[in-house]
Amino acid sequence: MTLVPILDVAAMRRGFDRASAHYEQYAVVQARAREELLARLSLLSFQPRYVLDLGCGTGLGTVELQKRFKKSRVIALDSASQMLSQTHARGSFWKPMSCVLADAHRLPLKSGSVDLVFSNFLMPFSPNSDALMREVRRILSPRGYWTFTALGPDTLKELRAAFVSVGREPSIHPLFDMHDVGDALVRAGFADPVMDVDRYALTYPSLTALHQDLKGMGAQSALAIRAKGLLGRRTLARLEAHYARYGADADGKLRASCELIYGQAWCPGSEPPIRSRRSETVIPLTALKLKR
Repeated sequence: MTLVPILDVAAMRRGFDRASAHYEQYAVVQARAREELLARLSLLSFQPRYVLDLGCGTGLGTVELQKRFKKSRVIALDSASQMLSQTHARGSFWKPMSCVLADAHRLPLKSGSVDLVFSNFLMPFSPNSDALMREVRRILSPRGYWTFTALGPDTLKELRAAFVSVGREPSIHPLFDMHDVGDALVRAGFADPVMDVDRYALTYPSLTALHQDLKGMGAQSALAIRAKGLLGRRTLARLEAHYARYGADADGKLRASCELIYGQAWCPGSEPPIRSRRSETVIPLTALKLKR
């Protein structure tokens, strides 16, 4: 199965740009996933020369990667200019951020030039996960390592069920089973993929509060075939009533499930690549024209 959801990429970028200033206030699950990914890096036995924070968001992960790998060149990359501006602002005169504004599916990096790719919550917003995997595989050095998170199909299952109950198509990104993600990694040429899953449940006083959280983290629907316009007041009331039937806890709060997938995979090979500073294509953020 090819992992190709139909997503409006421009709409996603606009959503993340709008959310950039207050993203961290809402991104609770993303923060938990980032902490877990960083903790797992302590198991690595090699010192990477080049590290890529792919889909860096506001740069909290980039900062932690710099602390962990002090001898490495850490590069932050994102396609949302305002998110990348937040990352760039975390740098200083003495230690500026190496920031790149680019599409993760067309990376301006030399093949075999990166030893470690770290990507938290990028894959759920990829319009073509197979293409993303192939591109990460291309830039990784022999025995390079990719660690990432994705979302499984049980994520927001209560909301999906409520939409179906009121006769509406769920405007939620298509998500994939961790076994399908593992198979896609093998197709892309990765070795020894390891997948595991954690499940969380957040609670909200109302459907409006849930929507506000999703909007606050830039995760509102970006389906290219999404229905235009807002739900009517009557449909919204029916939707909330059905949601309460499927996903309310003992206190009457609405439960929102999250199936969080962790993935790790190695690039085959044993010989380190030959690199030189002259061959790098990293672009300073200050040299880019950022557009909202």
